[in-house]
Amino acid sequence: MSLGTLALLALLPIISVFGLIVLFRWPATRAMPVAYLFTCILAFTVWKVPFSQLAAASIDGLLTAASILYIILGAILLLNLQQESGAIFSIRKSMFLISPDRRAQAIIIAFLFGSFIEGSAGFGTPAAVAAPLLVAIGFPAMAAVMVSLIIQSTCVSFGAVGTPILIGVNAGLSGQAEVIDYLNLHNLDFAAYLNSIGGKVAIIHGITGTLIPIILVVMMTRFFGQKRSWKEGFSIFPFALFAGLCFTVPYTLTGVFLGPEFPSLVGSLLGLLIVVPLAKAGFLMPKKAWDFPKKETWPQEWVGQKMEKGNNLKSEMSIFRAWLPYILVALFLLLSRLWPFLKNALASVSIKWTNIFQTSISTSFQPFYLPGFLFLVVAVMTFFIQGMSRKEVKQAANRSFRMLIGPAVALGFAVPMVKVFINSGVSGGLDKMPVVLASAAAVLIGKGWTVFAAVIGAMGAFIAGSNTFSNMMFSLFQFATALKIGAVPGVIVALQAVGGAAGNMICVHNVVAASAVVGLLGREGLLIRKTLIPMTYYLIVAAIIGIIMLQLYRT
Repeated sequence: MSLGTLALLALLPIISVFGLIVLFRWPATRAMPVAYLFTCILAFTVWKVPFSQLAAASIDGLLTAASILYIILGAILLLNLQQESGAIFSIRKSMFLISPDRRAQAIIIAFLFGSFIEGSAGFGTPAAVAAPLLVAIGFPAMAAVMVSLIIQSTCVSFGAVGTPILIGVNAGLSGQAEVIDYLNLHNLDFAAYLNSIGGKVAIIHGITGTLIPIILVVMMTRFFGQKRSWKEGFSIFPFALFAGLCFTVPYTLTGVFLGPEFPSLVGSLLGLLIVVPLAKAGFLMPKKAWDFPKKETWPQEWVGQKMEKGNNLKSEMSIFRAWLPYILVALFLLLSRLWPFLKNALASVSIKWTNIFQTSISTSFQPFYLPGFLFLVVAVMTFFIQGMSRKEVKQAANRSFRMLIGPAVALGFAVPMVKVFINSGVSGGLDKMPVVLASAAAVLIGKGWTVFAAVIGAMGAFIAGSNTFSNMMFSLFQFATALKIGAVPGVIVALQAVGGAAGNMICVHNVVAASAVVGLLGREGLLIRKTLIPMTYYLIVAAIIGIIMLQLYRT
């Protein structure tokens, strides 16, 4: 069978997901079971994947889905506890004290605070924190999710203290013959080379990501404003650009000079320290604050599952006490990733299943290291911090478990589908489906590969649900392709990592997880159609920067 035919067949699972969710507007709870079944049939009949391998990949997917649901449950429970305690009233008040302008609130909570959470925890956690916070202060659920997904771009390549580079790219390149030969030829050390790739990633993101705050507010005013106006978003351009630079300048410098661990953390922390007080002082802010239309006029598709208004008797809770649970989440996430003693203690408990059904597939579950555990710890602390009754806790817990049913179905098929897709190259003599797709693209495009390198990264993230997994799958392929066409491998691999980050904006896992936290399941197609716009911007600008970088770098 020709490479072109195989590539078309390998593309069918992606087409099925995209077509059912985006074009036919099926909810993920219906689309993903169909896509999973179709992918299994394709893997079994064309790729000759044995049933044991399909079963093993599916179980690996189910356990991964359980990890995601664990995070979602913790985030939902914390939100519902905040609703029940009345803390949300004080949080809403605190944001209006900084600025009543919804555009500034989106930049501060989603872009800056969300980037901090990504830098410390990664793996979709920012949406689980930022989206419900935005809903709590009066954003439509769909607007909150859209904004939270758009920021899943610049900060992602250095999320979870650099995991997509230090684990993703590292696992894809380390020990490979092509890489070793190249490094020996240029007298390079692998660790230093990995850091140099991270530096290139930081530069591409730093330039491209500076405009992400203005893009998210322009999309917000266009799709969720009274006037459906682009202009209302651009009217806050000076503040949005300033906020973007406050994040990307220290972010880029950290990535270039200090390594992949801290760009997102340093950029977001410095950004918050600079932007919040200046926003409160009205620096570069428009004279007229922008707000959403009146709530009673919102279309039904904007609205998530209704939340109770909470206990009005506790609505005068101090701002510090109301914010304390989220401060603790951020602090615990940071400590669990940066303090070696705590990190090792939490990660030491791991439930593993190696060589599932005598295959090469293994999986593991770290119940205490996952962010979900820290959410639950803070949820328990919230009971005492905010003086809640057992009745309030019970109501919050019941509502949280009810909200988890929909995403459990969607993710319970989506992640196994991805695992089958990724583990499809076993005994039939064919490469894995993602590798077949990438190889066909390289043959078709040839010298113009630089333009499409980031697209492959985005495709990998869309499929695998992770920048880290995308880098694992395609870093070596990107490296080898660069050598074949005479391009600088470090730049091409950097474009892979940047594209993998941009693909998180439309990744089904992230869309379902973010929607679940605010009770917005069933509208994934609408969200993906919107977030395709900023993702396309990201890939185009990254390609242009990549072309320029090829002229400037030699390794």
